[in-house]
Amino acid sequence: MKLTFKHTQLACYLAYISQAITTTFLPLLFVRLGTEFGFSLAKLTVLITITFFTEIFIDAVCPLIISKMGYRNGMIFANICAVLGTAGLAFFPFVFKNPYIGFIICDVLYAVGGGFDEVLVSPIVEACPTKNKARAMGLLHSFYCWGCAAIVLFSTLFFSLAGIENWRILAILWALIPFINIFLFMFVPIRTLEEEKGSGKFSDMLKNPLFWLMLVVMICAGASELSMSQWASAFAETGLKVSKTMGDLLGPCAFAILMGLSRVIYSRIDDKTDITKILIIGAVACIGAYLLASLSGNAIVALIGCAVCGIAVAPMWPGAFSIAAKEIPKASTTMFASFALAGDLGCTVGPSIVGFVSGSNDNIAKGLLCSIAFPAMMIACLLVIRMINKKKRA
Repeated sequence: MKLTFKHTQLACYLAYISQAITTTFLPLLFVRLGTEFGFSLAKLTVLITITFFTEIFIDAVCPLIISKMGYRNGMIFANICAVLGTAGLAFFPFVFKNPYIGFIICDVLYAVGGGFDEVLVSPIVEACPTKNKARAMGLLHSFYCWGCAAIVLFSTLFFSLAGIENWRILAILWALIPFINIFLFMFVPIRTLEEEKGSGKFSDMLKNPLFWLMLVVMICAGASELSMSQWASAFAETGLKVSKTMGDLLGPCAFAILMGLSRVIYSRIDDKTDITKILIIGAVACIGAYLLASLSGNAIVALIGCAVCGIAVAPMWPGAFSIAAKEIPKASTTMFASFALAGDLGCTVGPSIVGFVSGSNDNIAKGLLCSIAFPAMMIACLLVIRMINKKKRA
């Protein structure tokens, strides 16, 4: 059977599901790891920080590596790292005298894979010969959400049937997805962004004010999304005093499902839609969702806030990529790498601030309240971008 660019997109969808595993699975175990290994809230926060700092480093060096390695080998390597890191959770912590070292090794391994995914998946899809680029980008990023939802749902089902003490088996099962994707990326057709749009100088992009504004937007997008998704499970279980099963289903799972549905709806827009307006509306809704979750004092209302946050943040990441690809001439792989780096910086800073503020106050709600600064900053940047674009088109 001849593989087409539809199979390329399928491989990219699976890559984002693998990305979801690296960011979603371990946080579901935070309370369990605290009980089983005696890890403090601060140590668990450091695991999140290590994940995203590793991805940031890979985002920074990836363009240089990919220029030698190529897109195909880069994606194969990414999936190999994801397999080793995810399956390694079942083994590495039990090899070392200090289990925490084992978790750090797994963290770094699957974060390296996630870093390559962050840099390469979006430009691969952008370079595919499709008519509506914004639609393709929105649909691609929805698969990260479906991955998050599936991980929470199937993990919850597994924990209910087999017991959370058997989480090591589940880690091996989740590693099968990137394992399959290794072979897909060996054979699917791949075009580079430079082949699609021509080669642009990165130095020219650095002179473009839109580039810098979009970097800040990406930081805010990553922080707005991950601050909630990384801490929703622990917030529901320890802060709202609901059961783990109900907390996971009504917190991170509902967040992911609504984010996925919102991104599918977003993917139906056409290239003429004002994406900056959509992102501003999402940022305003995001502020409201964080206020509901952190200040309501009612478990049901707080969980609704967690879930609604998924709708609000949905268009942020793909929308930012689409704005940049449309407004910045000859968008290159290096530009996408820069935005991935900025997004991952936000993914690191946001949850880390929540964790450290929560730890110092022994109150996750106070940590979540701090996160409203990120969508507020995004609104300011987007308003400036709209002013610049109006002047350009005047």
